Amino acid sequence: MLDLTGKNALVTGIANNRSIAWGIAQQLHKAGANIGISYLPDERGKMENKVAELVKPLNPSLFVPCNVQSDEQIKEMFEEVASKWGKLDILIHCLAFANKEDLTGGFSNTSRAGFNQALEISTYSLTQLSGAAKPLMTEGGSIVTLTYLGGVRAIPNYNVMGVAKAGLEMSVRYLAAELGEQNIRVNGISAGPIRTLASSAVGGILDMIHHVEKIAPLRRTVTQLEVGNAAAFLCSDLASGITGQILYVDAGYEIMGM
Repeated sequence: MLDLTGKNALVTGIANNRSIAWGIAQQLHKAGANIGISYLPDERGKMENKVAELVKPLNPSLFVPCNVQSDEQIKEMFEEVASKWGKLDILIHCLAFANKEDLTGGFSNTSRAGFNQALEISTYSLTQLSGAAKPLMTEGGSIVTLTYLGGVRAIPNYNVMGVAKAGLEMSVRYLAAELGEQNIRVNGISAGPIRTLASSAVGGILDMIHHVEKIAPLRRTVTQLEVGNAAAFLCSDLASGITGQILYVDAGYEIMGM
């Protein structure tokens, strides 16, 4: 039985009720995990209020701001984890960003600043957060990130984010190789296209979803909760022998040729 009772789980990347991170947080909570939430702060506090209201049913014991472009905020977030929890068992990384103009047109037109920002937020942040979580995972742990098929195949209107996801998937393998000695497992979930705030920046997202519904073996795309179920599994003892893997949760679309 999937049971996360007594596990402390820090979830990043919830923006609204369509976020995949929200689906993951719900399923971790359902399995008994003690939930902590990080949110992206803004000057007006709009995101803080929105996320705080959304996650109320999960009764999070930790609610902290964190912009992963700030070393200081990352440090403060994990100091809060150490102070309130003492240890961390689960880290969910659902962070990605690229400028909209770098997701359209020719990939060779990607700006230097846009390239660096996309890889800093979408790729490097996993390495940085994992390094900060490592000392707190004293009893082992599980780190799960989100990726997409665009990291291994060329997808229209994905451009620099595809490069970021490719780097993210390779980061999963290197982190798994490093952290395995401490019984910390690192895996990624490659989810099928889902309508989220992040995916809305990708041109033709509805066309992508309809295409998957026609081609995928299950003749549909997937839901946030289905991705959440997979994440809960990877974070549980049922997946104790799995690390360094990319698990496709995409209704089987990845296996198809023509």
